[in-house]
Amino acid sequence: MGDLAVGARSGHGEPEKRPGGTDESSGGGAPEDAASSQAARSAQASRSAADGPVNPENDKAAPGDAEEPGGRQAKKQRSFWKELPILVGIALLLALFIKTFLVQAFSIPSDSMQNTLQRGDRVLVDKLTPWFGSKPERGEVVVFHDPGKGDQSWLGPDTQQQNSGPLGRGVQKVLSFIGLMPSAEEKDLIKRVIAVGGDTVECQGQGGPVKVNGKALDEKSYIFPGNSPCDDKPFAPVKVPKDHIWVMGDHRQDSLDSRYHPDLYNGTVPVKDVVGRAFSVAWPIDRWSFLSVPGTFDQSGLNAAATATPAALGLAGAVPLVLWRRRRIIGKTGPKG
Repeated sequence: MGDLAVGARSGHGEPEKRPGGTDESSGGGAPEDAASSQAARSAQASRSAADGPVNPENDKAAPGDAEEPGGRQAKKQRSFWKELPILVGIALLLALFIKTFLVQAFSIPSDSMQNTLQRGDRVLVDKLTPWFGSKPERGEVVVFHDPGKGDQSWLGPDTQQQNSGPLGRGVQKVLSFIGLMPSAEEKDLIKRVIAVGGDTVECQGQGGPVKVNGKALDEKSYIFPGNSPCDDKPFAPVKVPKDHIWVMGDHRQDSLDSRYHPDLYNGTVPVKDVVGRAFSVAWPIDRWSFLSVPGTFDQSGLNAAATATPAALGLAGAVPLVLWRRRRIIGKTGPKG
């Protein structure tokens, strides 16, 4: 018994093991592991004591420094007020690009296009298609630079831009820069295209219609109510030069259009002076609409003058060919008695 008691107290402090090799202690860890853990805790306590008391506030993350997976801190988000100038700059560049190449707003300065357009309307002008070689077509409403200068200028006193004072001029310069208003320095007009290069246009008056290549136009859908096609200023046949257009206002009795400028390009406007086609009324909201081409310009035979020459040349070339073929056939078969 004495030997058994001594044996139970021996073993150098190792826990007793049950049969089968299982530890008796609840932790089940080796004494070396326990010693290592105790040493690590002691070292941590020593470092904390050396660093001084722990401040809970120091352990809080700074605002915006959210921790990403992997322990890295997310980049602080930039302030809205710092980004605002960048956004404004990008918006101005886009607006300038759109104004220069795509679409620009123009203000109607006179009554010459009533009732299609009213004074003060804002219209959107397509400036993109001319870049691809597109030319104005009959029936379109177009904006163009004043083709004349000095005494030959198209612009009358009623179409000049109004002086609105320093503040108004400043606002207009800003809005014109981004394409929301026309520039006060630009002298632009807006009219409807009646004839294009190669056409012959005329109007004899006395209630008579405007004729293009001999075809009468039905203008009731767009001429100002009560106006005649040209009684105030009839004109003899005019041959429109190549790359030019003949334009007239919808308010015929209040429009200084092609009829009134016979000394400059015979009243026509060079295509190179055309800014673009007005395709929509954008302001005021209650007048929003598209500016479509009236159906009278789609009538058959309006292009007869343009197609007559190719047809005549084709006929002239076919006659000798037929005669030559006929002589060849006769030469092979011989004359028939």
